[in-house]
Amino acid sequence: DPSAPSNPLNKSVDVVNGAWLANFAKYPWMWAAPALGVVAALLTGVCLAMQRPIAAFISSALSITGVILSVGFALFPFILPSSANPNQGLTVWDASSSHLTLWVMLIVTIIFLPIILSYTSYVYRVMRGPITEESLNETHNSY
Repeated sequence: DPSAPSNPLNKSVDVVNGAWLANFAKYPWMWAAPALGVVAALLTGVCLAMQRPIAAFISSALSITGVILSVGFALFPFILPSSANPNQGLTVWDASSSHLTLWVMLIVTIIFLPIILSYTSYVYRVMRGPITEESLNETHNSY
């Protein structure tokens, strides 16, 4: 029961041939993920051949996203299935945290995410621009 408290000891897992693809049969829209992985990988090669580095980066990121989603869709609800004892596999519901833990993580994220983003954007702004031989010769750092 997804609404019940997390208790890994109260679950049962049945081993069924072809079960990893059952989600794709039940939800045909999930086939978009493996298609995205393959098509975006091919598009990455085309973009590289056409000297389009930004498009190649975006398409490679989409390809990686498609591959990861394919695995997630195939394994759901498992995160880490156990081949030795299927009942000991880790599912989405077994891996969930308590309400208090999730609340603390939300508050910490609200506080620290803006700090991290502002520091990272400051560093990127300071370090922007190409490094050329002239810029290295102009810098007079002594050690």
